Amino acid sequence: MAELNQKPQETGKKKIRSRKMAPKVDLTAMVDLAFLLITFFMLTTTLNKPAAMDIAMPDKTKENVDSPVLIDENRTATLILGDGKFMWYHGDFKKPFAASEKPADIETTLAQVVAQLNAKISTLPNTKDMIVLIKPSKEARTKDVIRTIDELKHQNITRYVIGKTQDEEEKHLLASIQ
Repeated sequence: MAELNQKPQETGKKKIRSRKMAPKVDLTAMVDLAFLLITFFMLTTTLNKPAAMDIAMPDKTKENVDSPVLIDENRTATLILGDGKFMWYHGDFKKPFAASEKPADIETTLAQVVAQLNAKISTLPNTKDMIVLIKPSKEARTKDVIRTIDELKHQNITRYVIGKTQDEEEKHLLASIQ
């Protein structure tokens, strides 16, 4: 849209000066382009979906709190998590079938230990699949618990429980670290 404004010339001896007009810019094309870009990005953008872990926790009704859950000791492996370290035992804490003697690093040895325990438990007679009890101590970091759960999922272990450490287990872990 171009526009030209002219005044008729006056006759006389006056000096004619041209008036400078402010330039006009047509913004129609830029507005069209802006709306096209906004529409394009709105239609092509996908929002990130939150990633959450599925953890089934036991029912805490009054009738279920008092009764202990009985689990086959042949199928259970317990991981006691500390600050970047862990200890494990297979079976009961007081009479384990096998146990670690000293704490191991979660980042480097957790995958090997879980694979060995899974292979050992799956070969035992009258056992189905391994049940892992994850017991983080007071010194354990959230990062360590998440890494442990990720490793269990990576090795296709579907049965695991997050519980509290007993005083004996925590004392044993602390004594082993020092």
